[in-house]
Amino acid sequence: MIKKNNIDKIFFGIVISLVVIGLITFTSASLGILAKNEAKFYSVISGQFIFGFLGGMIALFIGLKIPYKSLRKYSLILFIISIILTGLVLVPGIGQSHGGARRWIDILGYSFQPVEFLKIGFIIYFAAWLSWAKGKVKDPLFSILPLIIFLGIIAAVLLKQPDTKSIILITITALIMLFVSGAPLKYILGILGVAVIAFFILVSFKPYLKDRVNTFLRPGENSRGSSYQLQQSLIAVGSGGVIGRGLGQSIQKFNYLPEPQGDSIFAVIGEELGFVGNSILIFLYVAFALRGFRIALRNAPDSFSKLLVIGFITIITAQSFMNIASIIGVFPLTGVPLVFISHGGTALLLSLGMVGVILSISRFQSKPILER
Repeated sequence: MIKKNNIDKIFFGIVISLVVIGLITFTSASLGILAKNEAKFYSVISGQFIFGFLGGMIALFIGLKIPYKSLRKYSLILFIISIILTGLVLVPGIGQSHGGARRWIDILGYSFQPVEFLKIGFIIYFAAWLSWAKGKVKDPLFSILPLIIFLGIIAAVLLKQPDTKSIILITITALIMLFVSGAPLKYILGILGVAVIAFFILVSFKPYLKDRVNTFLRPGENSRGSSYQLQQSLIAVGSGGVIGRGLGQSIQKFNYLPEPQGDSIFAVIGEELGFVGNSILIFLYVAFALRGFRIALRNAPDSFSKLLVIGFITIITAQSFMNIASIIGVFPLTGVPLVFISHGGTALLLSLGMVGVILSISRFQSKPILER
């Protein structure tokens, strides 16, 4: 591998397009808050633009400048710190509750979800582990067993909050990374099967999960209760038609859609920009994934950097499509935000930090075959 000076401009352009669309549509979706509470509106907007966007661009620059090998060197420390930070939400006086879940830490009036750090910490450490065990991933003692232990620790912390969606996202990402590392497909399918069984066992013990599964299977029932968000989302998307009502013209964001600037924002985009707007957004996410995987397979100089990029791209893409699928009713409602778009300064900041690392790795370039 040789080092080049230029980053992957196409990938960077895709990300900037998503962020710009996100800031515009987020502002529009937040008008529903303005109608109720002007002070909260400006607080939400300033948090997204200052902490999320400006902070995110700084995080992108830092990710671009930090040598990726230093992430491998400190991977275990980063993972441990992220677990401890996520566990702090359970400590009285530190963790904050919202909507029946305890997932936030509040510092000086600004709240954030430490699970976003846990996602990154896990990906960095698992990439380091798999690159270390590169020649041994076909041995379950060096692939399956460690993954089960890692996921068990993560689940023990997240189920207390509760935060099932993040466990699902981390599991999907881990399986993709395990597959790319060369682990046999039967191992991947085995873990996937166990995960599915564990999920359905969990559903039987967790009423909120049971409600979401029932809503997915019977979306027409209980339209004023557990199915309310899905019903209102489908009304918003359907009423947008082909080209939408126009930017800022959504009706559903006023008193109908829960969290229109949050996990329901795809429905607002569908109502205002129509099928065309939603299709462009989906196209950009697909392009983001394909270009990202291309960087992993063609630019990454070693197994750690390849797995790191695969992990970052997978978790961003999986979360985005999980949000979209749940809003249009082809996946149970999860409450995950739409990456680069939804409300969440911490999520935007850290997502752009991951993009910075990916762009840093995109600077590498394979030598021509005759020079190898």
